[in-house]
Amino acid sequence: MFEGFTVEDVPVDGADIHVRHGGAGRPVLLLHGHPRTGSTWHAVAPALVEAGFSVVVPDLRGYGRSRGPAPAPDHSAHSKRAVAGDLAQVMSGLGHDRFSVVGHDRGSYVGLRLALDHESRVDRVVLMDCLPLSEHLARADARFATAWWHWFFFAQPEIPERVINADPDAWYTGDPAVMGAENHAEWRSAMRDPDVVRAMLEDYRAGLTVDREHEEADRADGRRLTMPLLVLWSLRDDLAQLYGDPLSIWHGWATRVEGRGIDSGHHVAEEAPGELVEALVPFLARDA
Repeated sequence: MFEGFTVEDVPVDGADIHVRHGGAGRPVLLLHGHPRTGSTWHAVAPALVEAGFSVVVPDLRGYGRSRGPAPAPDHSAHSKRAVAGDLAQVMSGLGHDRFSVVGHDRGSYVGLRLALDHESRVDRVVLMDCLPLSEHLARADARFATAWWHWFFFAQPEIPERVINADPDAWYTGDPAVMGAENHAEWRSAMRDPDVVRAMLEDYRAGLTVDREHEEADRADGRRLTMPLLVLWSLRDDLAQLYGDPLSIWHGWATRVEGRGIDSGHHVAEEAPGELVEALVPFLARDA
Protein backbone atom coordinates (compact mmCIF):
# COMPACT_ATOMS: atom_id res chain seq x y z
CA MET A 1 0.00 0.00 0.00
CA PHE A 2 0.92 3.65 -0.47
CA GLU A 3 3.87 2.99 -2.76
CA GLY A 4 6.11 6.06 -2.90
CA PHE A 5 4.63 7.63 0.23
CA THR A 6 6.78 8.69 3.18
CA VAL A 7 5.77 7.07 6.47
CA GLU A 8 6.67 8.72 9.78
CA ASP A 9 5.48 9.46 13.31
CA VAL A 10 5.03 13.18 13.89
CA PRO A 11 5.21 14.41 17.50
CA VAL A 12 2.64 17.02 18.47
CA ASP A 13 1.47 18.37 21.82
CA GLY A 14 0.50 15.31 23.85
CA ALA A 15 0.49 12.80 21.00
CA ASP A 16 2.51 11.06 18.29
CA ILE A 17 0.63 10.91 15.00
CA HIS A 18 1.40 8.17 12.48
CA VAL A 19 1.32 9.73 9.02
CA ARG A 20 1.73 8.68 5.40
CA HIS A 21 2.27 11.50 2.91
CA GLY A 22 3.18 11.80 -0.74
CA GLY A 23 2.71 13.68 -3.96
CA ALA A 24 3.03 17.33 -4.92
CA GLY A 25 0.50 20.07 -5.50
CA ARG A 26 -2.47 21.38 -3.54
CA PRO A 27 -2.42 19.63 -0.12
CA VAL A 28 -5.28 17.36 0.94
CA LEU A 29 -5.71 15.81 4.39
CA LEU A 30 -7.64 12.49 4.47
CA LEU A 31 -9.29 11.55 7.78
CA HIS A 32 -10.59 8.02 8.37
CA GLY A 33 -13.55 6.89 10.43
CA HIS A 34 -14.31 4.23 13.02
CA PRO A 35 -13.00 1.57 13.30
CA ARG A 36 -10.53 2.05 10.45
CA THR A 37 -6.99 3.42 10.26
CA GLY A 38 -5.47 5.66 7.61
CA SER A 39 -4.95 2.60 5.44
CA THR A 40 -8.66 2.71 4.52
CA TRP A 41 -7.58 5.32 1.92
CA HIS A 42 -5.13 2.94 0.22
CA ALA A 43 -6.95 3.08 -3.14
CA VAL A 44 -7.93 6.75 -2.94
CA ALA A 45 -4.69 8.44 -1.79
CA PRO A 46 -2.51 7.24 -4.73
CA ALA A 47 -5.24 8.25 -7.18
CA LEU A 48 -5.26 11.76 -5.72
CA VAL A 49 -1.48 11.93 -6.00
CA GLU A 50 -1.83 10.88 -9.64
CA ALA A 51 -4.36 13.69 -10.08
CA GLY A 52 -1.80 16.23 -8.88
CA PHE A 53 -2.38 16.61 -5.15
CA SER A 54 -0.09 16.40 -2.14
CA VAL A 55 -1.85 13.88 0.10
CA VAL A 56 -1.51 13.46 3.89
CA VAL A 57 -3.03 10.37 5.54
CA PRO A 58 -2.82 10.18 9.35
CA ASP A 59 -4.13 7.73 11.88
CA LEU A 60 -6.32 9.80 14.21
CA ARG A 61 -5.19 10.21 17.81
CA GLY A 62 -5.30 6.80 19.49
CA TYR A 63 -6.35 4.94 16.35
CA GLY A 64 -4.04 2.61 14.42
CA ARG A 65 -0.43 3.48 15.20
CA SER A 66 -1.04 6.99 16.53
CA ARG A 67 -0.68 7.46 20.25
CA GLY A 68 -2.10 10.13 22.51
CA PRO A 69 -2.47 10.97 26.18
CA ALA A 70 -4.35 8.87 28.69
CA PRO A 71 -8.11 9.39 28.73
CA ALA A 72 -9.35 12.34 30.77
CA PRO A 73 -12.37 12.16 33.09
CA ASP A 74 -14.21 14.70 30.92
CA HIS A 75 -13.06 12.95 27.70
CA SER A 76 -11.42 16.16 26.45
CA ALA A 77 -8.16 14.34 25.64
CA HIS A 78 -10.03 12.63 22.80
CA SER A 79 -12.29 15.51 21.80
CA LYS A 80 -12.53 16.52 18.18
CA ARG A 81 -10.96 19.83 19.17
CA ALA A 82 -7.89 18.04 20.54
CA VAL A 83 -7.62 15.76 17.50
CA ALA A 84 -8.05 18.71 15.13
CA GLY A 85 -5.24 20.47 16.99
CA ASP A 86 -3.00 17.44 16.39
CA LEU A 87 -3.64 17.58 12.67
CA ALA A 88 -3.16 21.31 12.37
CA GLN A 89 0.29 20.78 13.90
CA VAL A 90 1.00 17.85 11.58
CA MET A 91 0.16 19.93 8.53
CA SER A 92 2.34 22.79 9.77
CA GLY A 93 5.22 20.38 10.31
CA LEU A 94 4.85 19.13 6.74
CA GLY A 95 4.92 22.70 5.42
CA HIS A 96 1.23 23.01 4.53
CA ASP A 97 -0.14 26.35 5.75
CA ARG A 98 -3.45 25.94 3.88
CA PHE A 99 -5.03 22.67 2.88
CA SER A 100 -8.25 20.85 2.02
CA VAL A 101 -9.84 18.33 4.38
CA VAL A 102 -11.67 15.12 3.44
CA GLY A 103 -13.23 13.27 6.37
CA HIS A 104 -15.31 10.13 6.64
CA ASP A 105 -17.50 9.04 9.57
CA ARG A 106 -15.69 10.02 12.82
CA GLY A 107 -13.02 11.71 10.71
CA SER A 108 -15.74 14.01 9.35
CA TYR A 109 -16.44 15.29 12.86
CA VAL A 110 -12.74 16.08 13.18
CA GLY A 111 -12.85 17.72 9.75
CA LEU A 112 -15.74 19.93 10.83
CA ARG A 113 -13.86 20.94 13.96
CA LEU A 114 -10.71 21.69 11.95
CA ALA A 115 -12.69 23.95 9.62
CA LEU A 116 -14.36 25.78 12.51
CA ASP A 117 -11.32 26.14 14.78
CA HIS A 118 -8.69 26.69 12.06
CA GLU A 119 -10.79 28.47 9.47
CA SER A 120 -7.93 30.51 8.00
CA ARG A 121 -6.03 27.32 7.15
CA VAL A 122 -8.76 25.16 5.60
CA ASP A 123 -9.67 26.14 2.04
CA ARG A 124 -12.37 23.52 1.35
CA VAL A 125 -14.00 20.60 3.14
CA VAL A 126 -15.48 17.25 2.12
CA LEU A 127 -17.56 15.49 4.79
CA MET A 128 -18.78 11.96 4.13
CA ASP A 129 -21.57 10.01 5.86
CA CYS A 130 -21.83 12.73 8.44
CA LEU A 131 -24.01 15.30 10.14
CA PRO A 132 -22.79 17.41 13.06
CA LEU A 133 -22.92 15.37 16.25
CA SER A 134 -25.31 17.83 17.85
CA GLU A 135 -27.71 17.47 14.92
CA HIS A 136 -27.77 13.70 15.30
CA LEU A 137 -28.43 13.98 19.02
CA ALA A 138 -31.11 16.65 18.65
CA ARG A 139 -32.99 14.26 16.33
CA ALA A 140 -32.36 11.09 18.34
CA ASP A 141 -35.50 8.98 18.35
CA ALA A 142 -36.27 5.28 18.56
CA ARG A 143 -35.16 4.70 14.94
CA PHE A 144 -31.83 6.42 15.54
CA ALA A 145 -31.24 4.68 18.87
CA THR A 146 -32.02 1.31 17.32
CA ALA A 147 -29.81 1.79 14.26
CA TRP A 148 -26.96 3.64 16.01
CA TRP A 149 -27.19 1.97 19.41
CA HIS A 150 -23.40 1.57 19.52
CA TRP A 151 -23.02 5.32 20.23
CA PHE A 152 -24.71 4.84 23.59
CA PHE A 153 -23.14 1.48 24.37
CA PHE A 154 -19.65 2.86 23.68
CA ALA A 155 -20.37 5.75 26.06
CA GLN A 156 -20.73 3.42 29.05
CA PRO A 157 -17.72 3.29 31.41
CA GLU A 158 -15.54 0.16 31.22
CA ILE A 159 -18.22 -2.27 29.99
CA PRO A 160 -17.54 -1.92 26.24
CA GLU A 161 -13.80 -2.39 26.79
CA ARG A 162 -14.46 -5.72 28.51
CA VAL A 163 -16.90 -6.87 25.83
CA ILE A 164 -14.77 -5.90 22.82
CA ASN A 165 -11.41 -7.00 24.15
CA ALA A 166 -12.81 -10.40 25.09
CA ASP A 167 -13.02 -11.23 21.36
CA PRO A 168 -12.12 -8.31 19.06
CA ASP A 169 -12.10 -10.56 15.99
CA ALA A 170 -15.77 -11.37 16.58
CA TRP A 171 -16.76 -7.81 17.44
CA TYR A 172 -15.10 -6.10 14.46
CA THR A 173 -15.59 -7.96 11.20
CA GLY A 174 -14.17 -7.09 7.80
CA ASP A 175 -13.66 -8.85 4.48
CA PRO A 176 -10.09 -8.74 3.13
CA ALA A 177 -11.50 -9.27 -0.38
CA VAL A 178 -13.30 -5.92 -0.06
CA MET A 179 -10.85 -4.07 2.17
CA GLY A 180 -7.68 -5.27 0.46
CA ALA A 181 -5.39 -7.74 2.19
CA GLU A 182 -2.84 -5.24 3.53
CA ASN A 183 -5.49 -2.78 4.71
CA HIS A 184 -7.35 -5.62 6.42
CA ALA A 185 -4.19 -6.85 8.15
CA GLU A 186 -3.31 -3.38 9.45
CA TRP A 187 -6.83 -2.78 10.68
CA ARG A 188 -7.07 -6.21 12.31
CA SER A 189 -3.80 -5.64 14.18
CA ALA A 190 -5.11 -2.34 15.54
CA MET A 191 -8.40 -3.89 16.70
CA ARG A 192 -6.47 -6.39 18.82
CA ASP A 193 -4.72 -3.61 20.76
CA PRO A 194 -6.62 -2.72 23.97
CA ASP A 195 -5.12 0.79 23.97
CA VAL A 196 -6.58 1.41 20.51
CA VAL A 197 -9.95 0.08 21.58
CA ARG A 198 -9.95 2.39 24.60
CA ALA A 199 -9.05 5.41 22.49
CA MET A 200 -11.80 4.63 19.97
CA LEU A 201 -14.34 4.40 22.77
CA GLU A 202 -13.12 7.70 24.20
CA ASP A 203 -13.79 9.21 20.77
CA TYR A 204 -17.46 8.26 21.17
CA ARG A 205 -17.61 9.34 24.81
CA ALA A 206 -16.28 12.74 23.81
CA GLY A 207 -18.87 12.88 21.04
CA LEU A 208 -21.79 12.69 23.47
CA THR A 209 -20.29 15.20 25.92
CA VAL A 210 -17.57 17.74 25.21
CA ASP A 211 -17.90 17.62 21.40
CA ARG A 212 -21.63 18.22 21.60
CA GLU A 213 -20.99 21.17 23.93
CA HIS A 214 -18.50 22.67 21.48
CA GLU A 215 -20.95 22.40 18.59
CA GLU A 216 -23.80 23.88 20.59
CA ALA A 217 -21.54 26.80 21.52
CA ASP A 218 -20.74 27.28 17.82
CA ARG A 219 -24.43 27.46 17.01
CA ALA A 220 -25.13 29.88 19.83
CA ASP A 221 -22.36 32.13 18.50
CA GLY A 222 -23.67 31.90 14.93
CA ARG A 223 -20.49 30.27 13.59
CA ARG A 224 -20.73 28.69 10.12
CA LEU A 225 -18.35 27.25 7.57
CA THR A 226 -17.49 29.89 4.99
CA MET A 227 -15.29 27.77 2.72
CA PRO A 228 -16.83 25.45 0.07
CA LEU A 229 -18.32 22.28 1.55
CA LEU A 230 -18.98 19.06 -0.36
CA VAL A 231 -21.23 16.56 1.45
CA LEU A 232 -21.21 12.95 0.24
CA TRP A 233 -23.20 10.05 1.59
CA SER A 234 -23.36 6.31 0.91
CA LEU A 235 -26.65 5.36 -0.73
CA ARG A 236 -26.53 1.87 0.79
CA ASP A 237 -26.03 3.28 4.29
CA ASP A 238 -28.81 4.84 6.38
CA LEU A 239 -28.07 8.58 6.63
CA ALA A 240 -30.65 9.60 4.03
CA GLN A 241 -33.15 7.04 5.35
CA LEU A 242 -32.95 8.60 8.80
CA TYR A 243 -32.94 12.27 7.83
CA GLY A 244 -33.95 12.73 4.21
CA ASP A 245 -31.68 15.03 2.22
CA PRO A 246 -28.56 15.62 4.37
CA LEU A 247 -27.91 18.90 2.52
CA SER A 248 -31.01 20.44 4.09
CA ILE A 249 -29.34 20.13 7.49
CA TRP A 250 -25.87 21.20 6.33
CA HIS A 251 -27.26 24.44 4.89
CA GLY A 252 -27.64 25.56 8.49
CA TRP A 253 -23.91 25.07 9.10
CA ALA A 254 -22.29 26.38 5.93
CA THR A 255 -22.72 29.16 3.40
CA ARG A 256 -21.62 27.18 0.33
CA VAL A 257 -22.87 23.59 0.30
CA GLU A 258 -23.19 21.00 -2.45
CA GLY A 259 -23.29 17.22 -2.45
CA ARG A 260 -24.76 13.93 -3.58
CA GLY A 261 -25.01 10.27 -2.76
CA ILE A 262 -22.56 7.60 -3.91
CA ASP A 263 -23.66 4.05 -4.71
CA SER A 264 -21.76 2.31 -1.91
CA GLY A 265 -22.01 0.86 1.54
CA HIS A 266 -20.63 2.76 4.51
CA HIS A 267 -16.90 2.30 3.87
CA VAL A 268 -16.94 4.14 0.57
CA ALA A 269 -13.15 4.58 0.25
CA GLU A 270 -12.86 0.78 0.16
CA GLU A 271 -16.08 -0.14 -1.62
CA ALA A 272 -16.29 2.56 -4.32
CA PRO A 273 -12.89 4.30 -4.52
CA GLY A 274 -13.20 5.10 -8.22
CA GLU A 275 -16.52 6.91 -7.88
CA LEU A 276 -15.25 8.67 -4.77
CA VAL A 277 -12.15 9.96 -6.56
CA GLU A 278 -14.34 11.15 -9.43
CA ALA A 279 -16.37 13.18 -6.93
CA LEU A 280 -13.36 14.54 -5.05
CA VAL A 281 -11.00 15.66 -7.80
CA PRO A 282 -13.14 18.36 -9.46
CA PHE A 283 -14.13 19.83 -6.11
CA LEU A 284 -10.61 19.80 -4.65
CA ALA A 285 -9.10 21.26 -7.83
CA ARG A 286 -11.63 24.08 -8.13
CA ASP A 287 -10.63 27.58 -7.09
CA ALA A 288 -12.28 28.50 -3.80
